Formats: sequence, C-alpha cells, structure tokens
Amino acid sequence: MKKGKNISVNRRARFDYEIVDTLEAGLVLTATEIKSIRDHRVNLSGSYAFPHRGEIWLYNSHIAPYPPASHSNHEPDRIRKLLLKRDQIRRLTASLNRKGFAIIPMRLYISGHYAKVQLGIGKGRRKRDKRREIKDRAISREIREAGRRDF
Repeated sequence: MKKGKNISVNRRARFDYEIVDTLEAGLVLTATEIKSIRDHRVNLSGSYAFPHRGEIWLYNSHIAPYPPASHSNHEPDRIRKLLLKRDQIRRLTASLNRKGFAIIPMRLYISGHYAKVQLGIGKGRRKRDKRREIKDRAISREIREAGRRDF
C-alpha cells in the first residue's frame, strides 16, 4: 500500500498498539507547514487523533517552523484538522467508544501535491505483549539468519 513519498513514519505506533485497521486522511495546513513538511521537518511520535464536534483533529504532531518565513510562521504544535468523509468519521468515532482503542497516525507522506496521513485504529498493548513481540522478532531473525548460513 505504498502511496507516495514518505515524509515521516511513526515507528512506535506498531510497537505500542495492535493495529486493527488503517485509512488515509488529508490535512488542513498553512503554506509554511507544507514547505516544512516537504523539508522532512515533521515528528509524529506521541501524536494521536481525536474527534471534536463531528470532526477529527490531530494532536501533538510537531511540524517545525519554516526558517525563511520569519514572522509569518506557523505554531509548531498546533492542533490540525483531518479531512475525512462523514462515514469515515462515524466509523472512527465508533471505534474509539470501544475500550482501549485509539487513532494513531502511522505515517505522513506526499501524494501528488497533497500531504496525507495514514491513520491506524489500534488497541494499546500491555508490557507483556511488547516483550512477547520483541521475543518473536528475535526468534524469526535467528531462523532467517540460520537459513542463510546453511547455503
């Protein structure tokens, strides 16, 4: 499902959450924000999406100020509106009503001329689940390496 040039990837998302479903959303941005995004000056770690008054908003995403813009720059940690269809908003809101689920931005990328964010609907993992994930990854890595050595 590669749809464009990756700008920022939230690597902690798949580790901290069991991702059930994903969808694509547009972002409402200012001119200096899109220029900063094209310069790869974005951080999605710790960010999340949450509904408010029938719309979905992106919180805690950091888009660094664009240096040449000087006084007309944007607020780096401002709340940004996500562009989704009404039925997608309803589905996301319904999934949040289930216990332990959250909407997490997985990656931000440029598709055509637009900045898009891939959202994941995920259930938070417990510490023991994270440990099991690390253990399974190590075992599969050892199996892969053992297979390479045999040839």
